[in-house]
Amino acid sequence: MRLPLFIASRYLLAKKSHNLINIITWISILGISVGSFALIVVLSAFNGLEKVISSMNNRLTPDLQIAAVKGKTIDLTAFPLDRLKVIQGVEYVVPTITEDALFRANDKQHIGQVKGVGLEYQNIARLNEIIYGNDGLQLADDDEHGFAVPGAGVAWYLGINAYNPYAMVRVYVPKRGNASLMSLENSFNSNVLTVRSVFSTEQEQDEKLVLVPFEWLSGLLEYENKATNVELFVAAQADADKIKKEAKAVIGEGFSVKNQQEQQETLYRIMRSEKWAVYVILTFILILATFNVVGSLSMLMIEKRKDTEILKSIGADNRLIHKIFMNEGLLISVAGGIIGLLLGMVLVLLQQQFGFVKFGSGGGNYVVDAYPVLLKIKDVLLIFATILAVGCTSAFLTVHHAMRKSLSQKSRLNDR
Repeated sequence: MRLPLFIASRYLLAKKSHNLINIITWISILGISVGSFALIVVLSAFNGLEKVISSMNNRLTPDLQIAAVKGKTIDLTAFPLDRLKVIQGVEYVVPTITEDALFRANDKQHIGQVKGVGLEYQNIARLNEIIYGNDGLQLADDDEHGFAVPGAGVAWYLGINAYNPYAMVRVYVPKRGNASLMSLENSFNSNVLTVRSVFSTEQEQDEKLVLVPFEWLSGLLEYENKATNVELFVAAQADADKIKKEAKAVIGEGFSVKNQQEQQETLYRIMRSEKWAVYVILTFILILATFNVVGSLSMLMIEKRKDTEILKSIGADNRLIHKIFMNEGLLISVAGGIIGLLLGMVLVLLQQQFGFVKFGSGGGNYVVDAYPVLLKIKDVLLIFATILAVGCTSAFLTVHHAMRKSLSQKSRLNDR
């Protein structure tokens, strides 16, 4: 063990002549422990919420979405759908059409978006997990009669009961070209679909989206061999980022390829901004806690003046003394940080495993019963690095100032 670290560790563990220094030292360790404990618990809570929200959104969001860089639609006659289907790891390639629409049912109306999807949607397992109704995710029957699948929010606004065999919704979409604005009939194309089921994922999607058959919507919008997007669903163990690169190489520069996070960029940006805002606030609290370290270190340097003079008399220089007390400050910070991190990690892991902290005791209708948390190693490393940086800075400033003051005092005494 290096000499400065050895002496610093003895100073930390040894009993001081003034009991107040011991008390302040342990208060310093406790303050840093509380700060690091709060950091790891709060960041893990944000990770857990992000995971839950992402899992809800990603059920209906395709793994990859292709759109035209210029213009609104993709010409399917010239688009390499067959080449995308043979990429290893791709399970489904589905052209889709998304358009703003007006929905009417039961003398009620609601504005949202209609999304025309291929019948392949009926075979995607994760989509069927969010469907409620008589027949699961059914977009057409054997007689090629189409069905609409509205979000739960849309169904609520329109008063639609998916278990009612006569439930229907009328969809209005803007006419192409110079449509007349004088009447609803001349401004919009409309048609009716039966509703047998609804989907429920995330509130924003539930309140605006209605799924309909692709061919049905294509005819309503007067699109011929056109789509607004092409969606790729990949196998469970496939590397979506690798497939994204391969798809980009296949389709060329005229199209963009977005993964799930890029498709919901605003949502993810808000969640991350909130997480890092809380991190900054708690780091400021941690900085305030290090003022106790400054006080403890200053008092220790005063108490150990005789020791430093003895060390100097046997050959120690100011650099060695500086290192001793720097290590002392770092040991206090590291000890507090490790204690807080270990306690926080144990609490987070227990919550992950057993879910002690519940959302409510009344049996409410929650997405998850227990408060979600997720421990990430990179957060642990970030917090420990923050503690080291804060501890090192406070120790350096304290020791540097104290030694400069001591040298100036000695200089004045010598001048006398």
